[in-house]
Amino acid sequence: MKKLLSILASIFALVGVFVTSDNVAEACSRVLYVGEGGLLIVGRSLDWKTPIPTNLYVYPAGITKKGHDRPGAIEWTSKYGAVYAVSYDGGVTEGMNEKGLSVNGLFCKNAVYSDSTNNNRAPISMAMFVAWLLDMNATTQEVVDVISKQDFTITGQTFDGGTVSALHWGVTDATGDCCIFEFVDGKVHIYRGDKMKAMTNDPNFPQMTAINNYWETIGGVNFLPGTVRSPDRYVRGYFYAGHVDSTSDPDLGVSITRSIIQNVSVPYTYLIPGEPNVSSTQWRSFSNLRDKRYYFDFVVNMGMYYVDLNECSLTPGSPILKLDTSKFDAIGNVTKDFKVSNGFTPMY
Repeated sequence: MKKLLSILASIFALVGVFVTSDNVAEACSRVLYVGEGGLLIVGRSLDWKTPIPTNLYVYPAGITKKGHDRPGAIEWTSKYGAVYAVSYDGGVTEGMNEKGLSVNGLFCKNAVYSDSTNNNRAPISMAMFVAWLLDMNATTQEVVDVISKQDFTITGQTFDGGTVSALHWGVTDATGDCCIFEFVDGKVHIYRGDKMKAMTNDPNFPQMTAINNYWETIGGVNFLPGTVRSPDRYVRGYFYAGHVDSTSDPDLGVSITRSIIQNVSVPYTYLIPGEPNVSSTQWRSFSNLRDKRYYFDFVVNMGMYYVDLNECSLTPGSPILKLDTSKFDAIGNVTKDFKVSNGFTPMY
C-alpha cells in the first residue's frame, strides 16, 4: 500500500507541473487506429462548452480560392477534392482529401502564430488554412515542406463570445506518416512520427510526450488517469490505440476507433461546480484513409453516417456538395443525400 501511495503521489506531482484548472476548458482528442491491409482510421472528438454547428462539404478539384480578403493573401487552385467539416458554416475545422490525407485542428491555448519578424507575410485565415493544406497536398511530407517554410501569417476570427482561435494540427496520410505542428512564440515546431497514436491539447507536444512516457512506466493495464483533462485523455487514447485488435474490416475498424474516442470524450452536459467553461464532446469524426470514407457522429443524433469520396465526382467542373447536418439524422452511407451548394462563406 505504501508503495502504491508513493507511485500515485509521484504521478500527481508530475501532472500538476503541466496541468492547472484552466486545462479543464480545453478540448478535442485525436487517435489513430492502425489495422491490417493498410487500414488507417483517424478518429477525433470536438469538445466545446457550447454547441458548434458544423456542416459537411465536398469540394472538387480545380476551384480557385483565396486564404484571406486582405491584400497579398495566399491564393491557389485546388489539386485534390476533399470533404471538409465546416464550423459555423464559415471555417474548416478538419477534413480528408481524395488521396487519403487527413488534417485535424485541435484547440491549443498556447498557440502564437507570428512575431515581429514574420507578421507581415502572405496572410491566410484560420477559416481556410486546413482547406489550403488538403487542397494542395497528397502526403504528410508535402505538408511538412509547406509548413516548414512559414512564409505565411495565420490570422483567426474570435468566436463564441471572444474566444481566440488558438489551434495546433495533426496530419496523417494514407501510409501512416504523421506530423503534429504547433506555433510557439511565433515559430512553427514540427514533430514527425510513423503512426502517431494520440493528440489532445495543452501542454505542447514535447511536454505531453514526457507525461505519456511516465505513464507508460506505470503500465496502463494497472492504472490509467481518468479525468477529462488534456494529458489524461492523451494517455488513455495512446494506451488504448496500442492495445486493441488489428483488423482489415473497415466497419469493425471504425467501431474500434469509435470506442476509443468515446473513452476519451467528455460526457455531454458534464459540469464541474466552479468550472463554467468545462467542455463536453459535441461531435466525433472518423477518417478512413484507405477507403476514403469520412464518418460523422453528433452526440445528440441517434446514429453515425459517412460520405464515400469514391462515390463523389471530384474532377474539375464538378459541383460543390453540402450536407446540412442541422436538418439531418441518419445511419450509414449518406453520400447521395448531399445537395449541390454554392459553398460556404469564409469567416476571414
